[in-house]
Amino acid sequence: MLDVTTATVSDRKALRINPAKTCQPIGAMYAALGIHSCMPHSHGSQGCCSYHRSHLTRHFKEPVAATTSSFTEGTSVFGGMANLQQALVNIFSIYDPEVVAVHTTCLSEVIGDDIPTIIKKSREEGKIPDGKIVIHANTPSFVGSNVTGFSNMCTGIVSYLAEKSGLSNGSINIFPGWLDPSDMRELKRLADALTVPFTLCPDTSDVLDLPQTGVYEMYPKGGTPVASIKGMGDAIATLALGEFTAYPSAQKLLDMHAVPFEKLDAPIGLTNTDNYIDALRRLGDVEVPAWIDAERGRLLDVISDIGQYFHQVPVAIFGDPDMVVGLTRFAIELGLYPKYIFTGATGRAFETRIKELLGDKYPDTVVRHGADLFELHERIKGEPVKLIFGNTYGKYIARAEDIPLVRFGFPILDRVGHRMFPVVGYRGAMHLVEKISDALLNHRDRTCAEEWFELVQ
Repeated sequence: MLDVTTATVSDRKALRINPAKTCQPIGAMYAALGIHSCMPHSHGSQGCCSYHRSHLTRHFKEPVAATTSSFTEGTSVFGGMANLQQALVNIFSIYDPEVVAVHTTCLSEVIGDDIPTIIKKSREEGKIPDGKIVIHANTPSFVGSNVTGFSNMCTGIVSYLAEKSGLSNGSINIFPGWLDPSDMRELKRLADALTVPFTLCPDTSDVLDLPQTGVYEMYPKGGTPVASIKGMGDAIATLALGEFTAYPSAQKLLDMHAVPFEKLDAPIGLTNTDNYIDALRRLGDVEVPAWIDAERGRLLDVISDIGQYFHQVPVAIFGDPDMVVGLTRFAIELGLYPKYIFTGATGRAFETRIKELLGDKYPDTVVRHGADLFELHERIKGEPVKLIFGNTYGKYIARAEDIPLVRFGFPILDRVGHRMFPVVGYRGAMHLVEKISDALLNHRDRTCAEEWFELVQ
């Protein structure tokens, strides 16, 4: 399919071919699902909402509910206030959520709908029932990415809901960034183990990884309760796990309610998980249980068992920036050689952070933000790698060049299990080591000469 791609890197300033990102509303919709009893609402056309829902549904293999303002040609001329107000009446009367989280689309942004004013007017006119909440985030698809959409909605959650009573509740806020439900569950497991009071927001565990009971629940038990979000202003500190998805909401909470925060990378791999555990230990003034140290030791044992197969193996990594930053550090810890590190999101901060991790040990590594998979393929054609880390869209390059693909990040549309098995924490790192070693050694078994086909590796 991609045989026409050449090894010459084309100079393209305006054109992106297969960009390594998707649009803002998808991120906003996912963040909203992390609030308990919340209905995401797409202020735009039906087609936009259908695409965003289906993309999330295909990744999580769970039905994703969301509503839309159903723009028509007339709405595009006269504005979307009437549509949004009618939508709010319908949503609260039919679906009865506690929260409606409105995110904008290209069309509503271009015509200039003032969402805060519409929400205010709807409440004054009684279209929002007493005790119900409407929040919003601006997420036009013509700028940013799914990462900025997620971040903008998280900031909106803090802006609308976080309060400060003046009395500390002794809790720690954890902004996890964009992670799968299994990862959020693992973050909570580790925090629970340290007996630290905490609020994780947003939290999609028990929302998009439900057990099969035969009964559909529109609002499952999962998601961060509104009462817990309101109490975030009384926390002693915040942990922001990711510069691109978590830092902005932590900064907003600092600006609003003077809650200090610490910046950490997503806890992928050994060092990043160490940093997460240590931050909880310090802030909570607690001891780390012996069994967590043992779990860490098992990860080290797994790495030492398989490490000889990873030494200086060149790899390509692409995806959302916070996930790529975390995985890059882990790749270095494993002894892999990160040859290409790409993200479709824009921002020099990504390149700066990656180069801090690489130091001067990897002088020929290509680091790109605002990049696309066509350029990645061109570069791999010129200087091949032995492993690709990325989402489902990397399978075309992997097939064309016969390179193993370790599926990682969002979206994964052609496999199952990723929403159930974490990649964060020590257990998640062990799971990643297994996936990496399986991919490399399976490829070796399939392609090696007959005399090198060994029973024991």
